[in-house]
Amino acid sequence: MPDTNTPADAQAEIPPPSIGLGELIRPIRSKLILACLMQAVASIAGLVPLIAIAELAKELFADGGADDGRLWTIAIVAAVAFVVRLAFYLGALSVTHYADNDLQLEIRRQLADHMGSVPLGWFDDHDSGEIKKLVVDDVGAMHPLVAHALTDITSAVVTPIAAMTYLFIVDWQLALIVLIPFAIGIFLYGKQFSGYGENMAKYNEALEEVNVGAVEFVQGISVVKTFGQAGRAHRRFIDAAFRLVDYFWDWVSGLLRVSSAAEVALSPLTTLAVIAGTGSWFVSNDWISATDLVVFFVLGLALTAPILTLGYAMDEVQQASRAAGRIGTVLAEPVLPEAADPAVPADNSISLDGVGFSYDGERDVLRDIELRIEPGTLTALVGPSGSGKSTLAKLLCRFWDPTAGAVRLGEVELPDIARDELYRRVGFVFQEVQLLRASVADNIALGRPDANRSEIEQVARLAQIHDRIEQLPDGYDSIVGEGALLSGGEAQRVSIARALLADPPILVFDEATSFADPESEAAIQDALSNLTIGRTLIVIAHRLSTIVDADRIVVLRDGQIVETGTHDELVDLGGEYSRQWSADQRASRARDALVEGSEVPA
Repeated sequence: MPDTNTPADAQAEIPPPSIGLGELIRPIRSKLILACLMQAVASIAGLVPLIAIAELAKELFADGGADDGRLWTIAIVAAVAFVVRLAFYLGALSVTHYADNDLQLEIRRQLADHMGSVPLGWFDDHDSGEIKKLVVDDVGAMHPLVAHALTDITSAVVTPIAAMTYLFIVDWQLALIVLIPFAIGIFLYGKQFSGYGENMAKYNEALEEVNVGAVEFVQGISVVKTFGQAGRAHRRFIDAAFRLVDYFWDWVSGLLRVSSAAEVALSPLTTLAVIAGTGSWFVSNDWISATDLVVFFVLGLALTAPILTLGYAMDEVQQASRAAGRIGTVLAEPVLPEAADPAVPADNSISLDGVGFSYDGERDVLRDIELRIEPGTLTALVGPSGSGKSTLAKLLCRFWDPTAGAVRLGEVELPDIARDELYRRVGFVFQEVQLLRASVADNIALGRPDANRSEIEQVARLAQIHDRIEQLPDGYDSIVGEGALLSGGEAQRVSIARALLADPPILVFDEATSFADPESEAAIQDALSNLTIGRTLIVIAHRLSTIVDADRIVVLRDGQIVETGTHDELVDLGGEYSRQWSADQRASRARDALVEGSEVPA
């Protein structure tokens, strides 16, 4: 069984500070400023044709008739402004989209580089689905913000200000009255979005409960139905769904009145009604000319139309901020230190001197580990769940650095060895198998992409998976997860073939055969026994019968080594290993009896 004391969060006692949205988009800040300035010019230029309509009306209804030259001038200015607006608008979009491409590429590069430098143990708590969401979905959430939201916000701010400025020049009194519903709408709009981020986070938590409940129900339906608990499992999902609906309704119902009032205040019809009613009163009292009133009718719509898009832009900002927070948290994760002047190990011996390790800085998972593993030997780590054997195996692969003592390879401490050199020498196959969505052949050749098909097939035979691969629709070219639907034991054997092809001088197997049936496990162990010559092999097995021929068995309990020796030596010793061996034999006899249908022996 794997250790139960796996990390909640690497070695850091205090979570690293997250990188915010502002810091994340810093590399493209100048481009965004340029795009916003271009959008501001486009927004102002977009008002010119509207103003031109009003000016044409003034000229056409002027006393003494229209001036043809002025009419043409106004028309040309409007046409030029239209072209300027189009050019600057497209230019702003081009700049933001290019900036978005640069940003997404840069963030993904940073994530790839950073995740390549964090402790490998970090991936124990972050599965492939979470990493996919981070690299694909969260980085993709930057697009609406960078490509559209910032220019939309610029337009929503600049257009009403420019329009209102012109209206104040025409008649400040009527402009002031027209501004009243606009100001009310803006106030209500801001009130509507107060607390949006917190409420949205709670909504996402409730939605996650529904997703978890649905997955648990679907994945476990056969089990719960077998035990007559389908209704209970279904109720858990339904309760989560009702909690989501209740929270969403409580949140939204409180916003309905505010939202409706804001929509009414910012409605173009409201603006036109105010202009029509107040403007007619002004005209009837000769406080404003009818032609000047046309300006208010034309530009009045420009006041509210951009504001209606502001809600979508703010939502995009909120989503991007949350995504940036998750990205920033990962980028702030501490990395394993690399030696400035790496050393090359003299040989492939392994030594642990006074090694201690703690995940949280409070409770030691390993204490005072003294161990030397000679090249070409098979060393087995055994012990009950939580004894520290998996943690010890991962320290050998530098998933983390020890918090006390030192782990050495060829008399060189692991932090002083270049990362590429270390993983050229040390290969590992752990219980949780990770296969790429690629062909079976590519998965096996991950450590040696230049391997030919005969080499791939050779290690597949050694791992007892060749025949199964040949049965797949496209053989070795079958895609994992599509044409290649592999069981846990089969996927495990593919990962073993991958390690064998990489051919490192040191192999670490942590529960490597836990998913295999006894017959396949025996075959795998036979294959592994042929690989010990010239190699160092460290194995953790949940069935002690598979490691009776080990050169050395290391028994751990409560994070300490309590016994070492060969199988025969430890059985004769009558200690911890002997008790485990007796329990293992009783369990084996019970399994055999169940298979044969005979009485279980005492």
